[in-house]
Formats: sequence, C-alpha cells, structure tokens
Amino acid sequence: MTKVTENISKSDPKISFWTPIKENFVIVVIGLILAVLIRIFIAEPRFIPSESMFPTLSIGDRLVVEKISYYFTPPQDQDIVVFTPPPQLQVLGYDRDQAFIKRIIAHAGEIVEVKEGKVYVNEKPLSENYILEPPNYNLNSVVVPEGYVFVMGDNRNNSNDSHIWGFLPQENIIGKAIFTFWPPQHLGKIS
Repeated sequence: MTKVTENISKSDPKISFWTPIKENFVIVVIGLILAVLIRIFIAEPRFIPSESMFPTLSIGDRLVVEKISYYFTPPQDQDIVVFTPPPQLQVLGYDRDQAFIKRIIAHAGEIVEVKEGKVYVNEKPLSENYILEPPNYNLNSVVVPEGYVFVMGDNRNNSNDSHIWGFLPQENIIGKAIFTFWPPQHLGKIS
C-alpha cells in the first residue's frame, strides 16, 4: 500500500463515524426550526382548562388552532377563536400569555342584546343549538365598535366573556379552533 492510500484508509473510519452524526444534527435543527415556524405562523395545540365552551369543548380537550386563514379573511360569525386577554382582562390580573377560547357572536357595527334567555344580533334571535342552556341574564343593547368582535362561551351561564368584560380587539385573536385531537373519544372537527 502506498502512503496516500494508507492515510485515506486510516481517515475513513473517522469520516464514516462523524458524517451521520453531523447529518442527523442538521436534520434535528431543521426540524426544530420548522416546528417553531409552524407554531408561530400556521397552527398550534391548545388545552381547554374551563367549562366555558361546554358542551362544544370539555375540560381537558386538546385542540389545534389554525392561524393562516385570518391572514386572508376576517374572522366569521360562529368561529370559535383563541385569543390573548384584552386590556380590560389584563387589568383584572390575567396574564398576557394566557389564552381564552370563545365563539364569535357579532362583528363591528352589529347590535348585540341578551334578553328573555336569548341572544339577539341586530334584533334577530340567534339559533343556538350548540349552547348548554339559555343565558339567565340580560344585556342591554350594545354596538360592536370597528376593529372589535363580541364573543361568548357556549356555556352561557358559566363564561367570562364579552357580556362581562366588553369587546374583543380583533388583533388579539390568535387563530381559529379547527379540531380536537385528545382525548380520542372527542377526536374530530369542531363545528
């Protein structure tokens, strides 16, 4: 064997040992970067900590919040949205990093009222087959201001929502809840 061949043969084990480690490291780093980007811009998992959206969502449900569609179209009535607490809730001690989940009931310019166990938008009662029970409170007519939405929990009588603290700035909306993935018996699209 020549000297050059001997040097290559001796260095081959080092190359073959470190090459897959470097390649795997690069793959892991790329995977982590993609995971962070997906969580920031596309979708993220969330956990339901309260009964405010029951019966649609239960305590302990885990769901996926999709973020992309609101870059192209505004939130729609009946969308179930996850959002950061508005300033009026932060004043009450809720942390900016906490997330709430509620259903959009009305948009800017619409009039919301709650009376006689029904929610009215623009003087028309909503058909709400998704709520636990009719609201046992009244809310005088309010007009949703520009740049805001009115949100309510499906568990009308056990929900810290717009009927208590006011309007939600649209800029606080993180995304739309699209499906639950845990527990297995709740797996499916959120309607």
